[in-house]
Amino acid sequence: MKNLINLFDEQGWEAATDYPEGTLMKTLRDSDGARSILLKLAKGFKLGPHSHVITEQHLILEGSYTNDGITYTAGSYKLYNAHEEHGPFESEEGALVLVVWDPFKV
Repeated sequence: MKNLINLFDEQGWEAATDYPEGTLMKTLRDSDGARSILLKLAKGFKLGPHSHVITEQHLILEGSYTNDGITYTAGSYKLYNAHEEHGPFESEEGALVLVVWDPFKV
């Protein structure tokens, strides 16, 4: 099947260079400004506040992270609007997060 990717296998993972050391990513989609990745947060993950010019969505698949004092566990979904500052993020135990960026088109 075309574009079939197993989210939980060990293939396709690479260092996520825009994130703290030890963070891994698996690219699921990257075209026309739209992007979907799996982010594997290492134990002790910490990332400061930031924003994006497009909408960002998070779905926690495994583990948990804390964002701005609120803990999001497996099954949690969070939407961040374009230009909305979000963070800081911390994960004591690590997490597997589906991250989706979609550009707004007029």
